[in-house]
Amino acid sequence: MSGESGREIRRGSYPEITWPAILIGYVLGALIAVSIGYLSLKLGFSIEGSELAAILGFGILRGVMRRKSIIENNINQTLASSVNGASAGMMFSIPAIFILGYTDFNRLLVVLACMAGGVLGIAFIIPLRKQMIDFDRLAYPGGIATAAILKAPGAGVRKAQLLVGAALLAAIVHLASLMTGFENWDVGALLGLPEYMNGIWYISLLTIGTAYLAGRGGWFFVVGGYVCYWILAPLMDFRGILPTPAELETAGQGMATYLRLQLFRPVGIGMLIGGAVTGIALALPLVIAAIRSMQQAAKVKSVVSRDELPIRFLYMGIVGAVVLLAGTAVMAVPHIEPWRMILMAVLGATWVWLAGIVLAECIGRTQWSPLSGMTLIGITILIFVASGMSDRDTVVASIVVGAAMCVAMAQATDLMLDLKTGYLVGAIPRKQQIAQFLGTWLGPILIMGLIVVLHQAYGMGSDKLPAPQGQALASVIQGVLGGDVPLDKYLSGAGLGALLSASGIGGVGIMVGLGFYLPFNIILTYTIGTLLREFTDARLGRKFADDSGIPLAAGLIVGEALVGVGYSLMVVFSA
Repeated sequence: MSGESGREIRRGSYPEITWPAILIGYVLGALIAVSIGYLSLKLGFSIEGSELAAILGFGILRGVMRRKSIIENNINQTLASSVNGASAGMMFSIPAIFILGYTDFNRLLVVLACMAGGVLGIAFIIPLRKQMIDFDRLAYPGGIATAAILKAPGAGVRKAQLLVGAALLAAIVHLASLMTGFENWDVGALLGLPEYMNGIWYISLLTIGTAYLAGRGGWFFVVGGYVCYWILAPLMDFRGILPTPAELETAGQGMATYLRLQLFRPVGIGMLIGGAVTGIALALPLVIAAIRSMQQAAKVKSVVSRDELPIRFLYMGIVGAVVLLAGTAVMAVPHIEPWRMILMAVLGATWVWLAGIVLAECIGRTQWSPLSGMTLIGITILIFVASGMSDRDTVVASIVVGAAMCVAMAQATDLMLDLKTGYLVGAIPRKQQIAQFLGTWLGPILIMGLIVVLHQAYGMGSDKLPAPQGQALASVIQGVLGGDVPLDKYLSGAGLGALLSASGIGGVGIMVGLGFYLPFNIILTYTIGTLLREFTDARLGRKFADDSGIPLAAGLIVGEALVGVGYSLMVVFSA
């Protein structure tokens, strides 16, 4: 029906959970999950997929299909980001199995366990929605940003065009880099810098785009790398304590590689652990506040409560997922003792509940999510429970159950961000919760396939595929199982990471630790994106970043990631 002005007049409610929203959500979710999963293995951290899904969904639903409903677009981005929820959850845990060499585990079992974990995480966090969003009104900056995208009339189409253009550019550059083998540029040698300063730049637009999206928070990551190679290494040279040429020849490594593998990487692993543990200790007041919130939320009964999924459904989901976790442990290691299986399932479910609350509070107040630290600690707890079996059985049982826990925590935080967006655009929570459940099954399938393909092509933990979080987890497991580990360096790093995290700046110990851990060529290139973000924010304003910078940066990530995955498939199938 049209009014006198010729504009369409809609009667009744706006479309919300529709087939176009669901189907496009699956397509976009798959695209984003593969891209961000690839990024996680390269750089060691992940980014939220909600904004990307909102921009792309806006372009397709409103720009191409001419649909008008904001809340339908919101369902699309909710489902897409739910598919992506498995990327960080699995990329922070599963690579450790490959790095440790226990590749004879059941892939299908891992996929099923992660699906169960996703259901568990969503079911646990739903009761907190009313208190955290309606009453406490936590900020959830990412949710607000996504809502701003959905509310921007006409801007979404232009943002989608910028994203696609940047993706094409990044795809061409990365393909050329892979085909020619020109993946690094030794600028340091051209300038005559000493080898220990490691002036090699990584040819990667994905890295620049990631730094641009991270913005000012990326400085901590950058500082960690520069401290290693441009401050500590020259000081060591001045004091005459760098390895001699004979020592380097014996080790079969150049100066930069020796410094990274023998010194900076183990200290970085320690910083990751120390920073994560301290962050959790500092978050205890948030945990207590959230528990009180749950108690208050349980007392609230109003007409609005009909917007939530029935509580019986949630109880059934929780019980079913816990049983499935226990079953997963048994199927992963058939001769596991019953008491060990039950203890792992109960501790796993408890940790998901506790960590889910912490993560939801942290990301609601700061947009910082200590997911990797929570994963590291959760799996370490499981390793202690499982120790006593063979090393292979201990590792496989702990990581398979731990991966499900990690996916659960990732789904919980993602849902709270999306519910905040829905709150701002007038969506019905129950329909968003259904969309989140609908997206949980696809991500684990895609990410498991991606990990297997990339491992066959490059080798997990190699220079081309560092998988920093997986390597950190593998190192911790080796330490717990009594392997040969540089304990003094781990402890030094843990102390430094703890001190930094105690500074009051969220996540700084982990970010600086990542700077110590990762190859310096990545950090040099990352610096370009950080400086670009500072420049555009200072000279062109925040609006430029929202309207143009962020879509361009997102396109650089998507384009390079898709070419990287496609090239890996070609390598595997042509071998």
